[in-house]
Amino acid sequence: MFGSDFSTPIMYQYSDTQFEILQKHIKKFEETLDSEHEVGILLTNFGQSILMQVTEISYEESVLMVFRGYVKGTYSTLIQHVSQLNFLLTSIPKEPDRPKRTIGFLRPEQ
Repeated sequence: MFGSDFSTPIMYQYSDTQFEILQKHIKKFEETLDSEHEVGILLTNFGQSILMQVTEISYEESVLMVFRGYVKGTYSTLIQHVSQLNFLLTSIPKEPDRPKRTIGFLRPEQ
């Protein structure tokens, strides 16, 4: 695939491009949720399914994605190579005593 000027190929294997694609799909999914639900990510590549309440997504150039959030109430960080991205976006009820969380998308410091 090429950019609009047809001179620069789009590098879909790199984390910055994957970050843009994830951000688009997650924001679109978030828009479908009511005020009592937030995005959960069901991780499926650990020999079991793990539900993560993601609060932040970032990346390290050029092939690592970083997910921060909560697994069973414990703050956790998942660092994953872009070739291993495989998860299910799902809705989860928000805890009644706190505001709805949205996922923050953070770019590396430039």
